[in-house]
Amino acid sequence: MAAAYSQLEMMVIAASRLLEDNEMVLVGTGIPLVAAGLAKKTHAAKMKVLMEAVAYDCNPESLPFCVADPRGVYGTKWSPTSMEIVGQFLQSGKIDKGFLGGAQVDRYGNLNSTCIGDYNRPRKRFEGSGGASDIALLAKKTIIIMLHEKRRFVEQVDFITSPGWRCRGMDGSSLAMRSELGLSGGPYAVVSTMGVMLFDPESREMYVHSFYQELGVTLAGIRAQTAFAIDTTRAAAISPPKSNELRVLREKVDPEGIYMKY
Repeated sequence: MAAAYSQLEMMVIAASRLLEDNEMVLVGTGIPLVAAGLAKKTHAAKMKVLMEAVAYDCNPESLPFCVADPRGVYGTKWSPTSMEIVGQFLQSGKIDKGFLGGAQVDRYGNLNSTCIGDYNRPRKRFEGSGGASDIALLAKKTIIIMLHEKRRFVEQVDFITSPGWRCRGMDGSSLAMRSELGLSGGPYAVVSTMGVMLFDPESREMYVHSFYQELGVTLAGIRAQTAFAIDTTRAAAISPPKSNELRVLREKVDPEGIYMKY
């Protein structure tokens, strides 16, 4: 019997469960905004959601199409600029969790949203960092959301747009641990369309924490869609969505299917 929910819904719910009450969370357009909205309307009512360059402590009644959508500022206490978000909150260490995405991620949580192939002669060029590198460097924890495909979960990213746990050293060529470079924070979790990955506290390598077993995802399938050897020995089946999580997601957070595509 098919599950009564989709992989996309499970991914959003899994991401929302990583958010906690009384945290300050920085989100952008898309799935992070849906996940934050779900957390705010279920288990984390006191969480403060900051949208890039538009809203502080927002809880929109209707899901914004983007961070510049006026629906995002309805009822907000303050509508800040990008400089105020980055300067007053991110740089001062007040952001507990920030969401990131990209075209590629490696075992140490380095993200690439710049190009595929050589930087000087890329096969494809993307929009680049925007504020992603700032979030990766300055938030206390980052949550990465990505489609789980072998071309995305790679042995080594083509370009480090947003540094992870083991990233480019000061000489520009060798790899160094984040702490050696004087960086705090770091990747906390990767939420994909197959499961939730965390990072080992000693090696800082990604491992599978939980997977969407009820949706037919297997550990062998995760390994097949990951270009590096990923540890699956600690993995457990994720708890399926609660009825309240699905109801709020479908009826309150994104009833129009702007991002969920019901």
